[in-house]
Amino acid sequence: MFQGLSEKLESAFKNLKGEARINDLNIANTIKDIRRALIDADVNFKIAKEFTEKVRDKAVGQKVINAVSPGQLMVKIVQDELTELMGGEAVQFNAVGNPAVILIAGLQGSGKTTFTGKLANHLKNKLGKSPLLVAADVYRPAAIDQLGVLAAQVGVEVYSEVGNTDPVAIAKAAIAHAKANNKNVVVIDTAGRLAVDEAMMLEVAAIKAAVNPTEILFVVDSMTGQDAVNTAKAFNDRLDFTGVVLTKLDGDTRGGAALTIKYTVNKPIKFVSSGEKLDTLDIFYPDRMAQRILGMGDITSLVEKAQAQFDEVEAKKLEKKIKKNQFDFQDFLTQLQQIKKMGNIKDLMGMIPGVGKAVKDVDINDSAFVGIEAMINSMTPFERANPDSLTPSRKQRIAKGSGKELAEVNAFMKQFDQMKQMMKMMNNMPMGGRFPGMKR
Repeated sequence: MFQGLSEKLESAFKNLKGEARINDLNIANTIKDIRRALIDADVNFKIAKEFTEKVRDKAVGQKVINAVSPGQLMVKIVQDELTELMGGEAVQFNAVGNPAVILIAGLQGSGKTTFTGKLANHLKNKLGKSPLLVAADVYRPAAIDQLGVLAAQVGVEVYSEVGNTDPVAIAKAAIAHAKANNKNVVVIDTAGRLAVDEAMMLEVAAIKAAVNPTEILFVVDSMTGQDAVNTAKAFNDRLDFTGVVLTKLDGDTRGGAALTIKYTVNKPIKFVSSGEKLDTLDIFYPDRMAQRILGMGDITSLVEKAQAQFDEVEAKKLEKKIKKNQFDFQDFLTQLQQIKKMGNIKDLMGMIPGVGKAVKDVDINDSAFVGIEAMINSMTPFERANPDSLTPSRKQRIAKGSGKELAEVNAFMKQFDQMKQMMKMMNNMPMGGRFPGMKR
């Protein structure tokens, strides 16, 4: 995500290496390179120019204290300006009402229906709501089927009327159905087109007028860059939507849409989405996104994802086992499965400061642990609980059962032993391997 922009900004900051202070002369090339990096990321030239002028005005003449280099100071200034450009702070999503009505709009292919399923998952599992999804795309039967599949995965109801070609009537009937069945949020998936056209605008505007939505979310494919910003403006002129959703952030995203959509339509980005899994939906935090663009990682989001997956009681049990050097293969398998639930492995590593750059050219995918899981699943319960019981004949059986070579099984056993030794060493450290400030 934003890899090209991150690399070019990092290169721009190197112009200030070795300087004692920032002035008009030594900042000129840096500003020029930052502007070029933004334009290459598909940011409108006018916005890129205005942005770099703000950065230059804040930077010139600032004294650089001994502990901070000019390059570091420039990074901080750019970080603050990027955060402000993307909205400054996260804007709360409004799901309050009786019922709350959420209208989803966007072009066909933007990930609108998939987002609707992800939002249902977010509403149900994170906000404790009882959502009803509404299939108001009467032109594309596949959209209704897709919504049904997604709803089944989440465990929520879909309201649809086969044969009814009036989306306004469907939306109104769905709200009545929600009230009668104690559904406190109604999410309406509207039809999209391949391009903005008058018929689509009239239709979605009519739905808005009929249901008076609590939120109108415009879904945009972040890979379309500046075109996405232009489309957002056209929709906003007609709908006056309340927020933006950026999808497909795991793709070849240059960043122009994320950086400038708030500036152009003056509406906040409320969610960002990546991948097809229904739990890959995140609240948009401008400051965290700015940190990731500048290669600083995003520890806060990483910790939040971990907290959502790891049970505190189980964590304490695991801690006791580690202290007694009793960590076994079943514990390891459980931890792997929880990590996988947190999201794409490479994206997670990118949230760790400094690691994203190190793994940018490394092919890491969610199948990286399949072989390890196969080996552990080929063990008996006794073998999982007793790693020291694995004799050569047992290892040979595990290799056959998992479709691996004996050498691969031996390599995994060696790595597992090394990991246990590392855990033992950490438990012997002051504070039990914890960082200062962490709770015991």
